[in-house]
Amino acid sequence: FDICADELGSIVEGHDVKKLRFHGGVNGIAQKLCTSTNDGLPKDVDALNRRQELFGINKFAESESKSFWVFVWEALHDMTLMILAVCAFVSLIVGIATEGWPKGAHDGLGIVASIMLVVFVTATSDYRQSLQFKDLDKEKKKISIQVTRNGFRQKMSIYELLPGDIVHLAIGDQVPADGLFVSGFSVLIDESSLTGESEPVMVGVETPFLLSGTKVQDGSCKMLITTVGMRTQWGKLMATLSEGGDDETPLQVKLNGVATIIGKIGLFFAVITFAVLVQGLVVRKWKDGSHVDWSAEEAMEMLEYFAIAVTIVVVAVPEGLPLAVTLSLAFAMKKMMNDKALVRHLAACETMGSATTICSDKTGTLTTNHMTVVKSCICMSVREVGNPSKFANMKSELHDSALKLLLQSIFNNTGGEVVMSKEGKREILGTPTEAAILEFGLSLGGDFQAEREAVKLVKLEPFNSTKKRMGAVVELPVEGGRLRAHSKGASEIVLASCEKVINSKGEVVALDDSSLKFLQATIDQFASEALRTLCLAYKEVQGGFSPNDLIPESGYTCIGIVGIKDPVRPGVKESVAVCHAAGIAVRMVTGDNINTAKAIARECGILTSDGVAIEGPVFREKSQAELLELIPKIQVMARSSPLDKHTLVKHLRTTFDDVVAVTGDGTNDAPALHEADIGLAMGIAGTEVAKESADVIILDDNFSTIVTVAKWGRSVYINIQKFVQFQLTVNVVALVVNFSSACMTGSAPLTAVQLLWVNMIMDTLGALALATEPPNNALMKRPPVGRKGHFITNVMWRNILGQSFYQFLIIWKLQASGKSMFELEGSDSDLVLNTIIFNSFVFCQVFNEISSREMESINVFKGMLNNYVFVMVLVATVAFQIIIIEFLGTFANTTHLTSHQWGACVLIGFIGMPIAAILKLVPV
Repeated sequence: FDICADELGSIVEGHDVKKLRFHGGVNGIAQKLCTSTNDGLPKDVDALNRRQELFGINKFAESESKSFWVFVWEALHDMTLMILAVCAFVSLIVGIATEGWPKGAHDGLGIVASIMLVVFVTATSDYRQSLQFKDLDKEKKKISIQVTRNGFRQKMSIYELLPGDIVHLAIGDQVPADGLFVSGFSVLIDESSLTGESEPVMVGVETPFLLSGTKVQDGSCKMLITTVGMRTQWGKLMATLSEGGDDETPLQVKLNGVATIIGKIGLFFAVITFAVLVQGLVVRKWKDGSHVDWSAEEAMEMLEYFAIAVTIVVVAVPEGLPLAVTLSLAFAMKKMMNDKALVRHLAACETMGSATTICSDKTGTLTTNHMTVVKSCICMSVREVGNPSKFANMKSELHDSALKLLLQSIFNNTGGEVVMSKEGKREILGTPTEAAILEFGLSLGGDFQAEREAVKLVKLEPFNSTKKRMGAVVELPVEGGRLRAHSKGASEIVLASCEKVINSKGEVVALDDSSLKFLQATIDQFASEALRTLCLAYKEVQGGFSPNDLIPESGYTCIGIVGIKDPVRPGVKESVAVCHAAGIAVRMVTGDNINTAKAIARECGILTSDGVAIEGPVFREKSQAELLELIPKIQVMARSSPLDKHTLVKHLRTTFDDVVAVTGDGTNDAPALHEADIGLAMGIAGTEVAKESADVIILDDNFSTIVTVAKWGRSVYINIQKFVQFQLTVNVVALVVNFSSACMTGSAPLTAVQLLWVNMIMDTLGALALATEPPNNALMKRPPVGRKGHFITNVMWRNILGQSFYQFLIIWKLQASGKSMFELEGSDSDLVLNTIIFNSFVFCQVFNEISSREMESINVFKGMLNNYVFVMVLVATVAFQIIIIEFLGTFANTTHLTSHQWGACVLIGFIGMPIAAILKLVPV
C-alpha cells in the first residue's frame, strides 16, 4: 500500500484538504489503498488479512469486565456487615480468652460463616447479572451495513469493515468508520455525538470528510473507508470514556426510599432493644452488689446483646428490595431476548408494565412491510397488475413514449438499486416501497442499468417525511442535453403540483376538472382497499439547473398512480384485542393517506365506531381547548409529520397523565421516541438513529411482540410487589418478636446467626424465588397501574398485617407457654424451646413464600412446578434448615429436635397458608 494508517487518519480527522489534494483526491487515495470506487475491495482472502494486520479491525477496545472477586469485595463493604464482622472479631477474642479454643470460638465463627454466606450469594447474583448485561451490550452493537466488495453489493457487519471498503449510506444510518465521500446527493451529517454542534454539516465533493459515530440526517452517498476501530476519532473518544452503568430505575428509587425508612425504624428499635438488655444486666448486677467487678462472661453477654441489636438492623434493612428489582428485571430482559425484544434501558421493563397507551406506526409494525404493486392508473386507465400476463397486456396497451417516461421515472427517481448478487440473481435493494416500484418497473420489461446509463443524474432529493415526496433531475444526452425533473410521493400532494396529465393515447393534455376528479376518485378507491398510493410525475426543466438549485415543486405532468398492497401482519388483530382487554389504548400514527390508514385500522380492530381518524394538517390547526376534547378520541392520525406525533405524545403524557409507549422506525421518529415514556424501535426496518433514541428494540418488527413486552413489564411489577409483601412480613415479625421479648424477658429468642439466616432466606433467596415468576395471560386482563398507582397497595397491607399478626401470636404463645406444651424440662429446656421458636419462624416464612405467589387469588399452587427456580429455592431452604438445626447446633445455638417437635414446627408454618387464603376473602 502506498499510504500508511496514520497518514490516512490525519487527513480525515484534521479535515486536511491540502493533504487530500496532494494524494490525488478521493480517487488517488482509493488507488493507493488498492481499491476501486465502483467494485470495492477484491476477493483475495490473504490480501484482506494483510490489510487487517496493517490497518487494524473496526472494533473498539472494550473496558475490562469486573472479576468475581471485585463483586465479593464490593459486597463486603456493606455497613451492617462490617459492624457484625467487628462483633464477630471481639467475640472470638473474648470467647477464646475465657473458654479456650475451640469452644469459645463457636459464636464468633458462626457469625463469620453467616457473613461469608451472605457476601458470596450477593456477589454471585451481581456477577451473573453483569455477565448478562455484557451479552446484552454485544447484542446492542450488532449493526450491519450495505457494502460493495468484489463488484457485489452485500450486507456486512460493521466489525468486518476494512480501509478501502466502499460503503453505501442512507438517511438514518450511522457512519461506521472514518472515511471520504465518493458520490451521492444532498448529504447532511449530524455530528452532535462527536462535536456537540446541533447544526448538521453538508458533506460533498468539496468537504468529503465523514467521521465514525455521526449520523446521516438527509441524503444518501457512497463512502470510502480510510480509518477503522481505535484509530477513528470516535474510537479515541471511546478510549477516554468507558460506558457508565444503567441509571437506577424509578422502581429502585422508590424501593430504596422504602428501605431507608424501614432501616431507620429498625435502627430505632435496635437501640432501644440494646438499652433494655444492658439495663437488665446492670440492674441484675446491682442487686447482687457485683457491679464493680465484671467477668469475661458478662463482657461476652454485653457483646451478644450488641450483636443482637446489630442483627435487628440487618433484618430490618430490606437490602433485598433493590436486589429483587434488579434480579427480576435481569431475568425479564433475558427472557424477552428470546421473545424478540431487546431491552436497552432497564427502566423500560417496569415502565412498560404501567403503559396506558401505545402509539403505533402502521407500515412494518401493523403490516408485514412486504409490498407489491397490485393496481395502477397509468395514462388515465385503471388496471389490476400482479401476474405476468397482466403486465404483458399493460405493456402492449401503453403508448411507447408514455412507457419510456414511466420507466425513466421509476428507475432514476429512486433510493433503491437493482444489483446482481454473487449467485448471479437479480436483487432489489432499498426500502420496501422503493422495492415494490422497482419490481413493477422490471415487470414492465425495464432495464435498470440501461435506464441509468441513458441519462445523467444531476440531483436526487431522497424521500423525507415532512415533504412526503422525493425528486430527481436528469440530463438527457440523447435529446441534446435537455433537463427533466421527476417527482414521486404521497399521491394527493404530488397530484396537487400537477397541471397536465398523459392521456390514454400517450399525449400530454391539460389537467381539467373531470380528469382531476377521476384521479382523486381513483386515489380514494385504492386507499379504501387499504392500498398505499403513490403518484409519479415529471416536468421539463427550462433555463438550466445546477445541483444547488431546489427541485421545482409545481408545473408537473402526471404520469400515473400506483396502489401498493402491504398486508396486515397475522396476529395483530388478536394482539390489539388483548391490549383493549388490558385497558391499553392503541392509536395508529402514520404518514399514509387517511383512507388507507382507516381501512387498515378497521382491519386491525384499532378504529372503532366512536373513534376519530384525523389528518396531521387538521390536527395542527386545532386550539388547545379543541385538543383537550379531541385527543382522547383520536384512534388514527394520518399524513402526520414527526412534529404531530411528538405533540400527540406530549399531550397524552402531560395533560392526560397517560404512560405512553411509542413505536418508530425512521430518523423522523426520534423526537417522539424521546418524548415517550417507552420508545420502541423496530429492529429490521428501524434506522440506527431511531434505535439510539429507543428504550426497547423490537427485533422482529411485530406488534404482537410489543404486547409481550407489556406483559413482561406487568410481570416484573407484580413479582416485585409479591416479594415486598413477603419481605415486609418477615421484617415486621422479626423486629416485634425480638424487641418485645428483650423488653419483657431480658433475652432475645433469635440469635445473631439465626437472624442472619432468616435475612438470607427472605432477601436473596426470596428475591430469587418470587422475582423470577414468568408472566401468565391473566396479567393482561387487569387494568394498567398508570402513573399514579401506589406501589404498596391496600391488598398488600391486608396480607402483610394479617400474616404478621398470626406469626407474632404463635411465637409469643410459644415463648409464654412452650415449655409446658412440649413438656420440656432440664437444663437445656431453654435451648430446645428457642430452637423450636426459630424453626417454627423459618417454616412460617417458607409457607408464606408459597402464599405470596398470588396476592389475590386463593389457588397459589397453579403453575408452581413450572417455575423450577422457585421449587429449588424452597427445597434448598428446607434442606439447609434441617442441617442448621441438626448438625450446626454449636454455631447457630440450636439443638436436635424430636420428630414430634419437627412435626409441630412444620404444622405451625403450614397453618399460615389457610390463614392467608382466608385473609384474601376480606375486601379492601
